[in-house]
Amino acid sequence: MINKSQLKQAVAQGIINQQQMDALITLTQQSSQHHSGEEHLRFVRGFGDVFITLGILLVAISFNFTGLSGYYYGVPIGIFILAAEWLVRVRKLSLPGMAILICIIYFVNALFTELGQEKSFYNLGLITATSLAFYLRYKMPFSLLPTAGSIIVMLIYTIGIDIIQQPYLLSLMGLMVFSMAMWFDARDTQRQNYLSDSAFWLHLLAAPLIAHGVMIVLVMAEPGSLLAVNRNLFIISFFVLFFLIALFIDRRALLISSTVYAIYAITQLASGQFADVQSLIAFVFMAFGIFVVLFGTYWYKVRNLLFGWCRKTAIAQYIPNFR
Repeated sequence: MINKSQLKQAVAQGIINQQQMDALITLTQQSSQHHSGEEHLRFVRGFGDVFITLGILLVAISFNFTGLSGYYYGVPIGIFILAAEWLVRVRKLSLPGMAILICIIYFVNALFTELGQEKSFYNLGLITATSLAFYLRYKMPFSLLPTAGSIIVMLIYTIGIDIIQQPYLLSLMGLMVFSMAMWFDARDTQRQNYLSDSAFWLHLLAAPLIAHGVMIVLVMAEPGSLLAVNRNLFIISFFVLFFLIALFIDRRALLISSTVYAIYAITQLASGQFADVQSLIAFVFMAFGIFVVLFGTYWYKVRNLLFGWCRKTAIAQYIPNFR
């Protein structure tokens, strides 16, 4: 592919004129925007990122073996903050940044635990504050995952929710995370900056929360109730709706983190048809694998077929790849 410097060289040599170069640059940018809507995993740019991340983890492990205590935990915290300034803020390395954040959270938690602070709720608050500060400072999308996760656990701890007795509240929290993810998505429908990547991690958290809450409600339904009698129908309907929502908003991340629940549901539905459980599991995995491959291959064709009409509606300006 011809880059901008080569186009300038072509202008200097008289091969094309300035107006032609500007037109080519505009065309290239439009083409790039057209294809940028894909869910790119931008937290790994090459094996160099993996190598640096390995080094960060080795440094963290070495500190853990030095017998640190008390305020000395501030040493690795300070070192990893400096590393974040260099690797995340200057070099924009996402995967090493994720490792640095996890290490900082670990050592901050260890520091305040050593100082005699009460665990559980207080430590969750530290995780939230550390992750949020990391996001505000470095705009690293992954930071929102531990931020949102710790806030949810804090809410459960504060309100005293019994997830088994009130599983719908878990799904409600998942919907709140999903709404926040859509807020980010609506502000970066071309998926060109950190806002879309932030939505990715929130979707990854929202899916299992929603699915887990719904599955507990269906599994724990009282015998003879409407939910219990029509459990299979509700399970199928839920996952069909889940797939359609993921397709509509163009987020495969929703499906990735709910795959386990889908496999479990299909296994339960088909259990009465097979005497050999091992054959059943093999069949379900094979069928589900083929479905995922085909669905992933023809993702945009199916999306255009089912939701192409949305391009002419007002909602298109808030949903990725509908403009």
